[in-house]
Amino acid sequence: MEGYYYSCMDKSRQAAYQAVQKGIQNLEEEFQVPYLEAAELYDVFFQLRLDHPEIFWAPAYRYRRYRDSPNMIMEPEYLFDKGKIREHQRMMASRIEKLARPAEKLTEWEKELYIHDFICRNVRYDKLKKPYSHEIIGPLGHGVGVCEGIAKTVKILCDRLGVWCMIPVCGNNPEKGIKYRHTWNILRINGTYVHLDATFDNTLGNGEADGLRYDYFNLDDRAVFRDHEPLIAPAPACASSELFYYRAARLSFTRMEEVGRRTEQAARKGKPFTFHWRGGGLNRELLEEILDTARKSGEKKGKRLRASVNPAQAVFHLEYGEAVEEQVLLEEANEGERE
Repeated sequence: MEGYYYSCMDKSRQAAYQAVQKGIQNLEEEFQVPYLEAAELYDVFFQLRLDHPEIFWAPAYRYRRYRDSPNMIMEPEYLFDKGKIREHQRMMASRIEKLARPAEKLTEWEKELYIHDFICRNVRYDKLKKPYSHEIIGPLGHGVGVCEGIAKTVKILCDRLGVWCMIPVCGNNPEKGIKYRHTWNILRINGTYVHLDATFDNTLGNGEADGLRYDYFNLDDRAVFRDHEPLIAPAPACASSELFYYRAARLSFTRMEEVGRRTEQAARKGKPFTFHWRGGGLNRELLEEILDTARKSGEKKGKRLRASVNPAQAVFHLEYGEAVEEQVLLEEANEGERE
């Protein structure tokens, strides 16, 4: 399958991409690559591994060039020896097949949901950032990953299940305390391109059935770049918000009356309740009005409110209880990528 980044490259980069792909797949110690400037070669190597997350054993490389040669010599750095790589290849293939099998007959939306929920229930963010956490072997083999490893895992499962998927990349921003590049996924669901950031959702909620969060499930460009930095490489435009999880689940409200009615139901049942506000920009005054409405809903039922709010995406997670200590927490997703 032709990768998205490969399709965006000129012929010289595509030639280097093919040479690197062949050499690494053959586990060669060194091989020739058509000459590129150092920054160009880095981009080709990085984007190749985003297109092909099944290549998990070569996170870095060295290179050298002889004067007047049209080629350079690449020496990939492998995480394991060749025997161990082949063993891990078999293990990863078996793991992917086992995970994908129950979802084969689902719709594209349901496959995406299945993959998202697997990540949020079974993978924790690796703050130590071990080398394998940048690859599928981290989430699939060890239950840990950073954004790159998580995005690659989403993509390889999408690839296996026939859902179009790529991995966009945004830059760091030291002024905001964002030290690293960030990666997530763009999927094509029923012909519509959407953003899915399982890493961001994985920093919210508690991973249990009632605690899973979908704040970054099928966002459009306008919504995702409220708290993501600008892209540093090409990616498809995501123009529609119709497939956003809370909107599709009819949990996206535009009127305060809806908030009052649904939060009263939640307070009566005593179950956690998560919803999205799309009735205008979420400024401080509107935030307080929504929380006050939710608080009064609990008081009518003799219960206190504990709320978590993701202001960037205007998502509210509420819990009601008689023994609950009243609390309002403002959440910021992707805490693992910040200082």
